[in-house]
Amino acid sequence: MIVDHILAGNNIDTLKMLPDNYVHCCVTSPPYFGLRDYETAQWIGGDVKCNHVNNSNRDERPRRGLEGGLSTIGAATFYKTICGKCGAIRNDSQIGLEETPEAYIQKLVDIFREVKRVLRDDGTLWVNIGDTYAGSGNGGAHYPDATIGCKQGTSLGTINKPNLPQGKTYKGIKAKDLIGIPWALAFALREDGYYLRQDIIWHKPNPMPESVTDRCTKSHEYLFLFSKSKNYYFDNTAIREIAIENKDIGLLRGKSIVDDKIAWHSASIQKRKEENINSKTAGTGYRNKRDVWTVPTESLGVEHFAVFPQKLILPCILCGCPENGIVLDPFLGSGTTAVVAVKNFRRYIGCELNPEYIKIAEQRISDEMGLFNEVST
Repeated sequence: MIVDHILAGNNIDTLKMLPDNYVHCCVTSPPYFGLRDYETAQWIGGDVKCNHVNNSNRDERPRRGLEGGLSTIGAATFYKTICGKCGAIRNDSQIGLEETPEAYIQKLVDIFREVKRVLRDDGTLWVNIGDTYAGSGNGGAHYPDATIGCKQGTSLGTINKPNLPQGKTYKGIKAKDLIGIPWALAFALREDGYYLRQDIIWHKPNPMPESVTDRCTKSHEYLFLFSKSKNYYFDNTAIREIAIENKDIGLLRGKSIVDDKIAWHSASIQKRKEENINSKTAGTGYRNKRDVWTVPTESLGVEHFAVFPQKLILPCILCGCPENGIVLDPFLGSGTTAVVAVKNFRRYIGCELNPEYIKIAEQRISDEMGLFNEVST
């Protein structure tokens, strides 16, 4: 039985290690299109001393991020597939560096098809995904404006605006167009068999600043709820809000009853169980959780550029997975999904390609579980 385990490697392969109808829910956020390089590539053949950078006389410092045939970061231009200087071939399994948005969406559909197999028939899939702008580029090329897709914990110095191949257009996408990645993925997964149940808006009260002058600063992302079947597990009482009457305007305003649960620690298990039970007690003065979630971004203080806020995924886990159920994250990253799962009496399974991120996730899970638990990878 695979549980409380991080599967190292390409998730399209490691997910095949799990049996059918195995996990209760999946909560994840795949790498965004054209945003950054997670440095999982290997160069095959060519000159081992080559840095695989074009215009190397200008800047040979290692930088993150690449896209298309060539990728410009600062003054350095990195080859994406074949090094133009030594002929080495770039081999990489990471998501987000595809040649086109269509290729990116198709690769995600393939992965989430495998997730659907692993989900129980009453299981749910929660996907956080950001969008990308097509920029002006040089010579008419289109490139993603990475400042749109930035997740929390990202600094401007690590963000790339990589060039897509010259002279190509992608199904009518023009320079400066918003590509519409989230909805493209949502419709593709619906066509592939998922039930598209809801689009939840993640409102960021502390968004990353942008220097744009012809549109508003981006302060939201999408969190989509999918289900495998028409009827599925959804504990709405676990995430309902306390409705407080505002006599001045005669309306109800809500305060989430799960806000304080993120501070739970494994040392107070009995107290947490009691709080969880009490939060579900029937009574008046409650309302269903709304579909706009205001959650500040977070950073870990470690070298990971896309950290899930714990409060963003806590409601997904509380209502989407029963206690002792299994939560899957095929893009585990720094391990936030697993951390929130174990804090709330759920089991976890994660998939992660980058060995350095696995170490970060292991440490975070170990810190949460305490001395009496062991994380295996």
